[in-house]
Amino acid sequence: MKLPRIECQDCQRDIAAGPVAGRPGKGRVWRHDPPGRRRLHDDSLVSCPGSLRIVDLPLPARQLEFTEPETQPDGMDTVPLF
Repeated sequence: MKLPRIECQDCQRDIAAGPVAGRPGKGRVWRHDPPGRRRLHDDSLVSCPGSLRIVDLPLPARQLEFTEPETQPDGMDTVPLF
């Protein structure tokens, strides 16, 4: 699944944002380290303050729509399941 990328409000990096259950159009920014942070903190991993923040996704979730097939292949006696 390809996740949309959102600019972090704290470090201005493009970070993936995964959908939040029960909140269409909202996403949670994935945990990330801002550039240069490890060098400043003795090579330790330190999360950016913008990690795990809930943000608006650029494309709100849309329901997948199923369409009826236009034609049935010749010689088949089947009925579409959906």
